[in-house]
Amino acid sequence: MRKIDKDGLLLCDMQGKVFELSVTAQDNSSEIFIRRFMNSEVAKQLDNMAVLQSNIQAADILSLIDEEYGKSNYGSVKYTPNELYWIGYLYRYFAYTYDKTSVQVYKIVKPKELRGLFLPYHTMDPSQAIDRILEAKGLANDSVDEEKRQFQIFKRIREKKLR
Repeated sequence: MRKIDKDGLLLCDMQGKVFELSVTAQDNSSEIFIRRFMNSEVAKQLDNMAVLQSNIQAADILSLIDEEYGKSNYGSVKYTPNELYWIGYLYRYFAYTYDKTSVQVYKIVKPKELRGLFLPYHTMDPSQAIDRILEAKGLANDSVDEEKRQFQIFKRIREKKLR
């Protein structure tokens, strides 16, 4: 697990602002926007931190999403700007600190679930909120670390057999 640093916090804030701006700049529902965003090429640039080498702004990112997927007015349920900022921030914090892609994080926890957790969790430190979410899903830090440990053991055994 990676510690959050200045670059990580910049990415979290940028993604939070993009999600927040989507309320007024996108015609589709918040869940559709989030799904598109988390599976987009821009999200991949956030994953590998390439976006930090550019001067891209939140509105530019929304334009890139529209270019990639086309404009849509599907769905009507819009989350509040505060909910969206928190969801965007939390998704990026999760991806950054756990070294996962946006797609992997999106598959673990869906926007509707995060929206339901907004009121009880939005005042928590993001790492605590993520820990609680993972714990509730049976994917607590211990099980993630245990998977990595078991994979390393498997690799060592396999390497010995190949010698």
